[in-house]
Amino acid sequence: MNTTTLAHNGTLTLNEGYFARRTWGDWLFALLAVVGAVIAFQRYHGAMDIYEKWILAGTVPVVIWLGWFWRPVRNLILVVAALTLLAIFSYQGDAGADLRRGDTVFWLKYFLSSQSAILWMSMIFFMSTVFYWGGMFIRSQQDALEGLGSKLAWVAVGLALIGTMVRWYESHQIGPDIGHIPVSNLYEVFVMFCWMTALFYLYYEAQYKTRAMGAFVMLVVSAAVGFLLWYTLVREAHEIQPLIPALQSWWMKLHVPANFIGYGTFALAAMLGFAYLIKQQADEKRWYKLAPIWIFGIALCFVPIAFRQRGVGEAGGSYWLGYALIAAMIVGGILLGRKRIAERLPSFEVLDDVMYKSIAVGFAFFTIATVLGALWAAEAWGGYWSWDPKETWALIVWLNYAAWLHMRLMKGLRGTVASWWALAGLAITTFAFIGVNMFLSGLHSYGSL
Repeated sequence: MNTTTLAHNGTLTLNEGYFARRTWGDWLFALLAVVGAVIAFQRYHGAMDIYEKWILAGTVPVVIWLGWFWRPVRNLILVVAALTLLAIFSYQGDAGADLRRGDTVFWLKYFLSSQSAILWMSMIFFMSTVFYWGGMFIRSQQDALEGLGSKLAWVAVGLALIGTMVRWYESHQIGPDIGHIPVSNLYEVFVMFCWMTALFYLYYEAQYKTRAMGAFVMLVVSAAVGFLLWYTLVREAHEIQPLIPALQSWWMKLHVPANFIGYGTFALAAMLGFAYLIKQQADEKRWYKLAPIWIFGIALCFVPIAFRQRGVGEAGGSYWLGYALIAAMIVGGILLGRKRIAERLPSFEVLDDVMYKSIAVGFAFFTIATVLGALWAAEAWGGYWSWDPKETWALIVWLNYAAWLHMRLMKGLRGTVASWWALAGLAITTFAFIGVNMFLSGLHSYGSL
């Protein structure tokens, strides 16, 4: 639809409509998305129920809109699709699909099998974090280092998506009753949390034209990767398992991703709140005024203690000891270098605005996820709400951020209080995400450690 605007010279000018502004590249991308969906339907419709077919159809306009809305995502989607197809074709042998080729085909064994891609994702997220922090402290190379950290974050997101898509394919090759979208256990959702959090951050990085926030956001992504590696090495969680009956539902394909958009953006907002408090108190010398830093350090070190207390860390005691030492070193570095960090961080207004937008987006998706979860519960257990510990803590998370947004919009909540509240929200969200699985039991106990 065309619209008219008043130009500076007083004449009316005609603005191009949304579709008229599309380039040939936009339309080519849209065509590829449609063709890809048609091919996927032709090849795999036998493994889909009616709801999954509608989900596939609904995914097409979403993918097209994302590619049009944010051009870097278009490149990401095309690269992920191309390398995923390469992996799928590489699994084909003389007699059809053969997962044993994952141990003999070079790029499958070392790069494109699901586990290889996810391990590369883990290493590259760590590297990205290191480069972002290097840019924070090395003045002469800060732009180059932060730029490299940003590029590596994009690569890690791509590898996470490739690993997820290939794992989905691999699960169907193990057996017709085993194949499922990889969002069903802690291993798979931690991968999702990592790439979603990083991707939302990269969007805000581009929008606000500052990379300094990446040092803080990548800390929470690296912490998640640290858990993922422990969960892989000690619990062998990367092994593909059949779904339990409670998870054999199309609702899972909608509920879980919406939930983790909320978790990822809430974590992003909390880390920016942490950065805000550091910038605010950079010149402070009184130890009790530096509470955000040392409380954050205590919280980081509490994680391995909690794991060992529950017994889930006994097989990886040295791992969690190393985790605690690294956490202490990070907090010590932030404490000592807080003035330099404050100089490098963007303005208070930018930090506050990104924190607000992240919570707003997360709250919207978390609300959708909660409604979908209630509908799923009605189908699986015969009731919309049962006050299961997971449901109760999901409600606590929702109420926390509803109150935050209410205070923001109605009372003008800003700055210090908003930042502390966002940090507290991360603690609440973390307990709802993983603490419930560790310390409580209920209808959601299939996610236990």
